[in-house]
Amino acid sequence: MSLPTQTTQLLQTARDLVRGLPADAVLLLTETPLDWDEVSRILGGVKIFVAAETAALTKPLRDRDEFEVIDMDFEPLPIQERLSNALLTAITAKHLQPGAHVVVLYNGIATLDDAPEPIDSLSVIHLGEHLERMTAQDLRILGPGIPMEVLRLVVDLSTEIGREGREGQPIGTVVVVGDTRRVLKMSRFQNFNPFRGYTKAERDVRDRSVREQIKEIAKLDGAILVGRDGIAEAACVYLDVPSDGIDLAKGFGSRHMAAAGISRHTKAIAFCVSQSSGTLRIFQDGVMKLHIEPLARPHVWQPLRLENAEDGKG
Repeated sequence: MSLPTQTTQLLQTARDLVRGLPADAVLLLTETPLDWDEVSRILGGVKIFVAAETAALTKPLRDRDEFEVIDMDFEPLPIQERLSNALLTAITAKHLQPGAHVVVLYNGIATLDDAPEPIDSLSVIHLGEHLERMTAQDLRILGPGIPMEVLRLVVDLSTEIGREGREGQPIGTVVVVGDTRRVLKMSRFQNFNPFRGYTKAERDVRDRSVREQIKEIAKLDGAILVGRDGIAEAACVYLDVPSDGIDLAKGFGSRHMAAAGISRHTKAIAFCVSQSSGTLRIFQDGVMKLHIEPLARPHVWQPLRLENAEDGKG
């Protein structure tokens, strides 16, 4: 099996970029089998990570020292999400360090499900200096009031909103989880409630399609309310809470103040996504307890562009 000319040329470009920038590694996201001997020859001396759409594609690499296989959940996801998950997995496993430059090769052009294409795109991505991966141990600081599964799902949802935005535009939002009845008493609707009239099953954040709908709703003004059971209850909500007793660093705006306030005056936990940086900050009892930085955004779909690190704006 030989490599398509297009793939060969991209591999050679990736090799030259690693040596010339310099960059730290090449990440291959493949949907098709490759001539791995030829890949190894072209990328000789370069650290190579491989993430694939199925386990069968990476099985021949398990015993080869020159390839580092990134194990991922094999489920149909958009290429942008698979790319982000692969990089986050590599960092979590300490194969890559925050601050690294990675040359990524992938199929960036949508194709039919039954007709995957070979590699056709190249990007250079800089992993922000403060990139973190939230773990269950990190979340235990928030206590047992809300099930760990719900916390993890809301963290993942919020970081995706911060990292991806919507339709190329950055999005800032607040997701309030738990103590829904009291939160609603301290809120007012700015618009219609997008969740009204739907069954619990159709509002359960455990369902990926529901999380995708929430990403769309996040474009609208107002906070999103989720019960401690993971059922989305309301959106387009204005949090009408006093700011007394809230001590935030200079530079935080009204969105962060509202998130801190609602967490102080209720038993809810507030997840606030910064529109300018995509940073997620988690508030409880009026205090910021945790934060997570996104991958540098936006991801690059041009043939080549070097991403800058996060500028740290709030």
